[in-house]
Amino acid sequence: MNKLTECPFPRLFPSQLEKNDEFYMQLAYNESITAWENDEVPVGAVIVDSVGEVIASSHNQTRKCKDPTAHAEMLAITMAAQKIGDWRLNECKLYVTKEPCPMCAGATIIGRVREVFYAFDDPKMGAMGGAISLHELPRSNHKPIVHQGILKEQCLQLTQAFFHLRRQESYGKVE
Repeated sequence: MNKLTECPFPRLFPSQLEKNDEFYMQLAYNESITAWENDEVPVGAVIVDSVGEVIASSHNQTRKCKDPTAHAEMLAITMAAQKIGDWRLNECKLYVTKEPCPMCAGATIIGRVREVFYAFDDPKMGAMGGAISLHELPRSNHKPIVHQGILKEQCLQLTQAFFHLRRQESYGKVE
């Protein structure tokens, strides 16, 4: 690995004893580290079913797949639908390290994800409260419950560090 793909943030080891919202966000955080290590924007996502079983987890793979839709949330939603054998994810919860963009927010709405948890908001492109709130469209037939702030500082620091290193690389300052 080179300096840019060595993630300086350690993986988390969530306790299996209490599978709560923080536990699942820690799993998403670990997915974001995998994204970093693969030279992808460090966003991770996990989807949990109604009994708390992780049915999908992924990280951004737009560079690897050469696909602008290969966001962590999109990949996890596809995996979850395949796992349960239905496109309706009515009883599922999505945990993601950064606020979903309009594409990903739209997929959660169309896929009928029950709840969305994200660590930090994105005032430029976030579509669940940051820049716009697609989940609050008055005529929409599905409105996921949205929560924010779990592991906010850790996820924000990791993302900011990633882009800081990339900017240094652009200016020739990374050794």
